[in-house]
Amino acid sequence: MIFLCCHSAQSMNFKEIIQWLLQGDVAIQYQVYRDLLSTERKDLQKRIAKEGWGAHFLSKRGYNGHWGREFYYPKWSSTHYTLLDLRNLCISPDNSPIQESIDMILKTCKTNDGGILLLKAKKSDVCVNGMFLNYASYFRADESELKSVIDHLLQEHMADGGFNCRSNRSGAVHSSLHSTLSVLEGFTEYKRNGYSYRMAEVERAIGTAKEFVLIHQLFLSDRTGDIIDKRFLKLSYPRRWKYDILSALDYFQYAGSKWDDRMRPAIDVLLKKRNKDGTWNMQAKHSGQTHFDMEKAGKPSRINTLRALRMLVHFESDAYRKS
Repeated sequence: MIFLCCHSAQSMNFKEIIQWLLQGDVAIQYQVYRDLLSTERKDLQKRIAKEGWGAHFLSKRGYNGHWGREFYYPKWSSTHYTLLDLRNLCISPDNSPIQESIDMILKTCKTNDGGILLLKAKKSDVCVNGMFLNYASYFRADESELKSVIDHLLQEHMADGGFNCRSNRSGAVHSSLHSTLSVLEGFTEYKRNGYSYRMAEVERAIGTAKEFVLIHQLFLSDRTGDIIDKRFLKLSYPRRWKYDILSALDYFQYAGSKWDDRMRPAIDVLLKKRNKDGTWNMQAKHSGQTHFDMEKAGKPSRINTLRALRMLVHFESDAYRKS
């Protein structure tokens, strides 16, 4: 395997990296078995709600069904971002308290444009609604309640194929990688979980939004070839609403996308960030109040190593076998 080539005699081999990953949180263990060992361990998935990070997040839920004080405040410890964290940990989708909270949001937090309202804004935010669709679909929200969210997101689909959270607020005319990835994740989860409302349009939007990301080779200007934003190259987790190349590559593997040569510049950057022992660090943390930190910035990261490896495993046969 090309991506497992040793950097030094001290490098861990693939089996050793797997063992290191399996020493992590039960959510990491579950995804390692599923994504790297092709084994579905439902017993591990059930444990996510009872121990480790998943249980810690669930313990912060208030009597009113919210985390933090409300849907989007305080920001990173709010209901919105906590539910996104729980979805990304792959906690069981039939978790009743989570489903109750999502149902409450759908019944109390919609605005006139059909989307979920962000704080006291008059118009809903495309990026937030993409993230909301992601976890609401994962936790199997009622399709009838999701229809207006789909309507809102499709209404904001831009001519260049992507999305921008400023499109309905300040007249943005060019899509944003931040918003486009969030909506892609939402639409893909919606499709993956068997919803059907306006599916043909959702599929077309997925196709054009993927192309928008690929035209930019995941982080480069399509006009000048320059790096759009050096922060796109930082490997942060949780990503929140902020775009980075590892999250984009991880999305493409999750969506089952085929290899595209325009992904190679981002993968080359990612491989250069690999430690000599075959792991990847948590490079940065987005500032703000959190419930707790899953991993420390500047240290080897099981989350990032898992995400990088499963993406490379997915594309191995298509691209790296030809390298």
